[in-house]
Amino acid sequence: MADPQPHRYKHPHPAVAVDLVIFTLLNGQLQLLLIERGIEPYRGAWALPGGFMRIDEDLVAAAQRELVEETGIGEAYLEQVGAFGQPKRDPRERVVSVAYFAILPAHKVALAAGSDAKAVAWHPYSELPELAFDHASIVAAAKAKLAEKVNRTTVALEFLPPEFTLTELQQVFETIRGETLDKRNFRKWAGTLSYIKATGRLRRGGQHRPAALFKPAVKGAMPIPTASLEWTTVATEKSSASEAAAKAQYRRGFEDAVSAINKAFADSSKGVLRALASR
Repeated sequence: MADPQPHRYKHPHPAVAVDLVIFTLLNGQLQLLLIERGIEPYRGAWALPGGFMRIDEDLVAAAQRELVEETGIGEAYLEQVGAFGQPKRDPRERVVSVAYFAILPAHKVALAAGSDAKAVAWHPYSELPELAFDHASIVAAAKAKLAEKVNRTTVALEFLPPEFTLTELQQVFETIRGETLDKRNFRKWAGTLSYIKATGRLRRGGQHRPAALFKPAVKGAMPIPTASLEWTTVATEKSSASEAAAKAQYRRGFEDAVSAINKAFADSSKGVLRALASR
């Protein structure tokens, strides 16, 4: 009898999963959504939300389904980070995971643990617990990609409400990059951006002066910036003094080395002359 599936592969088939690195800005910090696993392996450990891809869906559909199941939000910025396939990354079986990062406003997410999780919570990126599987590597790759994209795309706007101030926009850049930016340089650069525009309205309140409100220039897909932000950080007096001291120490060391070389050369020359004179 002929094989009904003549082109069937005989190689082992690994399982395919999707993992989500869900970022938000909360309490002035970049934070990640993590779940506490309620089943083995790694019961009780914190991990990224995710799951196995179904046989009838593609990768993006699987990531979007997991996003809805974990957060209740169907529309969010979603981008692939990469594939992770170390042979022993999952003790259950051979699993290849395709990771995505998503950006969500924290106030829109109704946290509710899924069927295989004991708890779900936001965690500051700077204070992450030990993660299950190889999820620490996935988080590091996602953060690096986010930091790279924030400088040359419009991804920073995904963290902001529909209307925002330039101070709030700067805070997004500073939080993601982990740097303090010079306010004057940032505003000068922001003035060149074609993907934001002033609303003509001011935000009033508190003890601060009214701040101009901005919004995305267009809905949907937005053009990327035509110029990259020069990351001019604000140096503290302490760091400036340390840098000056280091430069002075280097200069003294260089001058001492030159003096030593000149002295050694002079002594060597005298020795040669004395040897010639004694012949």
